[in-house]
Amino acid sequence: MMKRVALYSRRLPSSPNRTEADAAQPKQPPTKLKTERLYTLMTGIVIGAALFLAFSLLSGAPTTLSQAQIDAAVLHTLTTKDIPSRASRAAAIVAPAVVRIRNDALSSVGGAQITEHKLGIGTGVVIKEDGTILTNFHVVANAPRLVVTFSNGLESPAVVVSTQKDKDLATIKPLVVPDDLKPATLGSLLGSQVGDEVVAIGFPFGYGPSISAGVISGFNREYQSEEGPLLKGLIQFDAAVNPGNSGGPLINMAGEILGIVTAIMNPNVHKTFVGIGFAVTIDNAGTGLGVPPF
Repeated sequence: MMKRVALYSRRLPSSPNRTEADAAQPKQPPTKLKTERLYTLMTGIVIGAALFLAFSLLSGAPTTLSQAQIDAAVLHTLTTKDIPSRASRAAAIVAPAVVRIRNDALSSVGGAQITEHKLGIGTGVVIKEDGTILTNFHVVANAPRLVVTFSNGLESPAVVVSTQKDKDLATIKPLVVPDDLKPATLGSLLGSQVGDEVVAIGFPFGYGPSISAGVISGFNREYQSEEGPLLKGLIQFDAAVNPGNSGGPLINMAGEILGIVTAIMNPNVHKTFVGIGFAVTIDNAGTGLGVPPF
């Protein structure tokens, strides 16, 4: 059997016509072909090394930025880019869960905190995936018919599920809800401080959804309207609210509900905002309404 030459061998097979005399002759210098191949190989190595060196010089080692350079970059971004405000980002989180409530009763019975009973318009916020809406008692009191309008424009009749008149709170349930309905996130006052930024969302005088921003002005406030109960433990805030805002959410910068807007201080006969608004805390809202503690 003929012996098979190894595929990766660098040795050349002996010529069958080579004589012993030829084998005795001294080895000849490399051929021109071998020289050209060696020259090409060396040239490639030199060029490759040069390219690697050039790339290394161009890329350079990682540079540590100074604090001044970081501050300058941030300042440049702030002055050249349009960045949404904290209030707008927070409002965008909860806005899909805010609803408009129309009370067809137009009755004078019930709370008179922001006179929604005369306006016939209030606000609510979806707090459960099944469409349960949290709002004020005085928004829905004695209403023979309630109509809810969702953020996508869908309208649905709604019924009252539960009430807490002493806290001016109620939950209602629409008969039809959007397929992609997403409830708002319920927060807590734990860790909140006077001066923290807040946003109120609602339908003042029927316009909306409208967004106003301000800060928490105080805690544990009391308020009593001419016809309603004494409300205690309220959040005082200065974000602008007016008739139609009642039942709407007061949220923090994370888009979490801190309270339900329920009243404004009305030292004048026009019943409009003068800088002091009140909200029932979301911490107090859950106990009597079948909502888990927050």
